[in-house]
Amino acid sequence: MCEEQTVSLVDVLQEDEELEEEASAVLAGSDSDHCSYPQGYVKRQALYACNTCTPKGGEAAGVCLACSYKCHEGHDLFELYTKRNFRCDCGNGKFKDLQCKLHPEKDEFNTLNKYSQNFFGSYCTCGRPYPDPDDQVEDEMIQCVVCEDWLHGRHLGCSVPDGVELQEMICEACMKKNPFLWVYAAHLAGPGAAATTAAAQQRADESDANRPPVATQVEEAVEPSPKRPRREAEPSCRLEELQAAAREAERRGAVFWPSAWRCRLCRCGACRARLSEAGVSFLLDESDTVLAYENKGKSSERTQQGSDPLMSALDNLNRVQQLEIIHGYNDMKSELKDFLQTFAAEGKVVTSDDIHHFFEQQSEKRRRESCT
Repeated sequence: MCEEQTVSLVDVLQEDEELEEEASAVLAGSDSDHCSYPQGYVKRQALYACNTCTPKGGEAAGVCLACSYKCHEGHDLFELYTKRNFRCDCGNGKFKDLQCKLHPEKDEFNTLNKYSQNFFGSYCTCGRPYPDPDDQVEDEMIQCVVCEDWLHGRHLGCSVPDGVELQEMICEACMKKNPFLWVYAAHLAGPGAAATTAAAQQRADESDANRPPVATQVEEAVEPSPKRPRREAEPSCRLEELQAAAREAERRGAVFWPSAWRCRLCRCGACRARLSEAGVSFLLDESDTVLAYENKGKSSERTQQGSDPLMSALDNLNRVQQLEIIHGYNDMKSELKDFLQTFAAEGKVVTSDDIHHFFEQQSEKRRRESCT
């Protein structure tokens, strides 16, 4: 029996669903129908830059998912993946001849937005576009969680670890701007980091256990007045404890951080102030991660879809019927791929109207075939 005949249609559809889930994870957390501007500086959303309206040499600007569909259809767009704390610029003072169709009343500028070379289609330390037609080297792009630029794996100054999709990366430039991160890197990142951190935490716990309670120390020294408020002890600084451990990391190259590393950062008053001053307070927020955003989008997508009666019905078809549907499905998928490639080649955004038009053509094609 041909091996192809052993493939279940359910397996085929489930594989496609997994690919679609991965592809739509970034968009699922963003609204495709309404401009995000009224929400203010959105914690994280999918963004685009329009090379047609704001070309290189002008002011950088970013537009939300809905505006990329409704206001910039047919334009040359750069897909920026996601950015944090950004407010949609579509139609504001940075756009000379375009008014937002979804939310025309906007401030002249969004002063808290942060921009980078990405908004002009340049990435990495090499400043090249992506995809790069002149680059023949197959290399993945990895996003820095601080500056949110995308860098080629070969330009990180370090080896890319296995399971990189589950780790966050901070590029060398951002590490140097925030040198205190090297202290954490020596204990949290790289081989043996978890064991070292556990040992350091055990020493700290043992030290706390042997230390008399703060209130007892005060009472032994001075009898407190009933009217004198007791001051709570300031929590010890984990960063200082790690510095005292005198473990140094080589201060060069990007750093890859293990899962849940953010929860191990010190949250004492001094460290919070340091993070705030450096503009990286978001590192204390585990829900800030792209992975958390994507998981939220996937979960929302599943909730909206609910149970799929089509999958249940397919299980009840006989083998011949399933094979006929598989062939028809593969033909349709191939034609849809060719249809979408024309948009990719021209840098155009695919709208829901385009997809509806495609399936209308498919229906007309099937009607003609049934009449012959």
